[in-house]
Amino acid sequence: MNEAASLAAGPLRVLVVDDEAPARARLRDLLGDVAGQQPNALVGMAANGVEALRLLEDAAADVVLADIRMPVMDGVELARHLARLPEPPALVFVTAYDQYAVQAFELAAVDYLLKPVRAQRLAEALERVRVRRVPPAAEALATLAAGERGHFSVAERGRILLVPVAEVLYLRAELKYVTARTAAREYVLDESLVQIEQEFPRRFLRLHRNCLVALAAVAGVERAAERDGQKEGEREVEPHWEVLLRDLPERLPVSRRQWPAVRQALGI
Repeated sequence: MNEAASLAAGPLRVLVVDDEAPARARLRDLLGDVAGQQPNALVGMAANGVEALRLLEDAAADVVLADIRMPVMDGVELARHLARLPEPPALVFVTAYDQYAVQAFELAAVDYLLKPVRAQRLAEALERVRVRRVPPAAEALATLAAGERGHFSVAERGRILLVPVAEVLYLRAELKYVTARTAAREYVLDESLVQIEQEFPRRFLRLHRNCLVALAAVAGVERAAERDGQKEGEREVEPHWEVLLRDLPERLPVSRRQWPAVRQALGI
């Protein structure tokens, strides 16, 4: 049985995400109320996006009912991470803010529910999921986002790893991927440096076309001579500037083109 047939015939696996316990309890009760009309199975409840992603590591869901405004990780950032899953669940936003919900629905969600949620309206949303299970587009979610993400997401072995943006020391482009370096390890992101630079203009500083550094990670700069690496007759080339990092021994070279901007940003 294919996925579409499975959704049409069996109960929908539902994950509820809301930072308010009464709101989670109400959705749980409403799911029970509409089970005869729209068969469903509650696979879990979470208070924020981080908790939701952790639950999804062990329990698959067909649909996520997510509040938009939540601490730690809001519904929009959660949706951006969900979109990177191999089989992303459908998304239904639940919110008390009508104008924001309309925009969210038009851009990213299968449906949206306004609080207080009514049983019949929930049943209609679940029916939409069965008919139109379309994962949200990453570009649409980026447009919808109200601010910077708190995490990068990395797909490893069929699961999503969350990398706190605040822990990233630098990012380096390699072929079609971007490597994010923390003090502990490297992560491969399926994003571009340009996208990251545009989203985090106050956090990351471009050093050259293939590298961004976290301003908070910069310990200083140092002028260094470079050799061209030829085995015979090595010749010294023009000295360049390197950025020193607080938590790593690595030095990141600064291109001549970017040096004026780097110098200004660092107040040198």
